[in-house]
Amino acid sequence: MSKKRLYFIDAVRAFAILMMLQGHFIDTLLDVSYRDDSNTAFTIWKYFRGITAPTFFTISGLIFSYLLIKAKRSGNVAFRIKKGLYRGLLLIGIGYLLRAPIFQWLYGNFDSPYFLLIDVLQCIGLSLILVVGIYKLTFKKTLLFSILMCLFGFVLFITEPLYRFLDLPNVPRVFANWLTKDYGSVFNIIPWFGYVAFGAFIATIFYRYLERPKFKLGIILGFILCGLLLIFKSGWLLMQLYFITDLELLKDVAYYNYLFTRLGNVLILFAIFYAAENYIKQPLLLKIGQKTLSIYVIHFIIIYGSFTGVGLHQLIGKTLLPWQAIIGAILFLTTVCFISFYYVKTNAFLYNSIRSIVEKLKRN
Repeated sequence: MSKKRLYFIDAVRAFAILMMLQGHFIDTLLDVSYRDDSNTAFTIWKYFRGITAPTFFTISGLIFSYLLIKAKRSGNVAFRIKKGLYRGLLLIGIGYLLRAPIFQWLYGNFDSPYFLLIDVLQCIGLSLILVVGIYKLTFKKTLLFSILMCLFGFVLFITEPLYRFLDLPNVPRVFANWLTKDYGSVFNIIPWFGYVAFGAFIATIFYRYLERPKFKLGIILGFILCGLLLIFKSGWLLMQLYFITDLELLKDVAYYNYLFTRLGNVLILFAIFYAAENYIKQPLLLKIGQKTLSIYVIHFIIIYGSFTGVGLHQLIGKTLLPWQAIIGAILFLTTVCFISFYYVKTNAFLYNSIRSIVEKLKRN
């Protein structure tokens, strides 16, 4: 079995979570008068902020699927599947818990639409469960799994106009929030599962070819080539296909081609981090990449006031000047990471709690 560790994965995860933290901090607290798209600095920040979520979803699909299919070699597939399901349910549970209006509930007010909104954690959690299900349905055949994941990603992206403005008035909000933004959900399982699916597809490439002598150079060049094509030529290609097929869907995708473009951005990032892997194997960076759940939970509580209802959003609001937002973001990142490293054991605590609950249910 390969002893190689893909350090660049932890580095990419660290980059994504830090970008998410500073993005949430600045977006939540920067004065609205400075949100000017004609300002170059703000435009660059906004562009890179748009890359953050696709990167997070894709790298999550990559690392999870890589460990899942790699477990075949050690005979630990059942354990990895079980752990994956735990992880998925854990993320969904935490996602809802972070929005729980505990004080409203204590006063008997259970009418809180905010609690039912779907965000990053729930979306990734359900995505991991779907990956496990698809892997089981393919009878753990890596090639079939690889083809299906690539197809899922492509189909979800190419059909995005069909569900872009999906309206589900007769569906209970707790379910509708997974599929529509009508009620305020930031993320929906479609199209975001597409990024996880493409990450899973990339994982199968690493699994199959990692030990080849020229693999690293080949995959880096492949990331760069595919990334540039997706960024600069995917819209053009979709229009050419539209001219040939006269399929209106292709034109709709081409005119609002953010999904394929962002995937191209992600692939370029993968290329950069993998090429620089020998220079970024810093303990601090890798530790951040391994503590993403704790970091996410802590930052959500501090900014949005989970549980208490009092966070930076409520205390400060959109009042900061740009220099204040930048310095504040740096201090915020440092504080959240420090708390996560030295004071919080979110992952271990929650995993142990869930396992103990499951064991008690089994005994009963």
